[in-house]
Amino acid sequence: MDVVLLSFGGFLLVLCRITAFFVVVPVFSSRNVPNRFKIGLAFFVTLITFAAMEFQPVPMDGLYVLSILKEILVGLVLGFTAYMFFTVVQIAGSFVDMQLGLAMANVIDPVTGVASPIVGNLKYVVAMLLFLSYNGHHYLLQAIMESYQLVPLDYEALSVAYDGPLSEFLVRTFVTTFAIALKMALPLMVALFLADVGLGLLTRAAPQFNVFVVGIPVKILVGFALLAILMPGLVSVFDLLFNSLFQSLRELLGILGGTPGSV
Repeated sequence: MDVVLLSFGGFLLVLCRITAFFVVVPVFSSRNVPNRFKIGLAFFVTLITFAAMEFQPVPMDGLYVLSILKEILVGLVLGFTAYMFFTVVQIAGSFVDMQLGLAMANVIDPVTGVASPIVGNLKYVVAMLLFLSYNGHHYLLQAIMESYQLVPLDYEALSVAYDGPLSEFLVRTFVTTFAIALKMALPLMVALFLADVGLGLLTRAAPQFNVFVVGIPVKILVGFALLAILMPGLVSVFDLLFNSLFQSLRELLGILGGTPGSV
């Protein structure tokens, strides 16, 4: 009984990190996943992880609340880093929708519960299916379970966040994801810009031509035709995106563990 009482505090800390991770990480944080499944999965993953760890008695004293905040911070940062790479797809879709004239035609995404662009929602579904086909969700579970090797329960992760490397990493990751989104949308944006130039020249050559009536349907047809042509190439783009995701998670674990570059 004494062993159970001593290990109960450590079990709760592990449960806090893994539950916070599941709150924001892609796939598991989807609104389509029942809350009972999320809670049950977090509990059993915590049970497996805690059973594989070395026994570390954690005193439930006045500093225990600070340890809970530290574990929640680690889980949220890991999940949010993975989530940023999935928002790349929707950002790229919003760029394309703006050029297509579909910026006002947003739909409610049942996964996130917010309004998302049409093209971005299509690419997001394709990216999620590819991610599941590559067993990416297994790598996410592996990342949170192996995070205790670099960031154990007694490690002061709050001091790392206070010193600045963590915030610098998040800003750098945000810039990287935004650049990837711009690269994904750039071919369609350039093609639609050239279509606008062509319609402008046509209007100058034939002033009686009503560009507002014909221009928007032409741009939509050109945009969707190019999207269908470029769709097979998205597989290689998503491969690079997922590789960047896992590389960023390894870098983040190195920063939280105080050993950047060693992961």
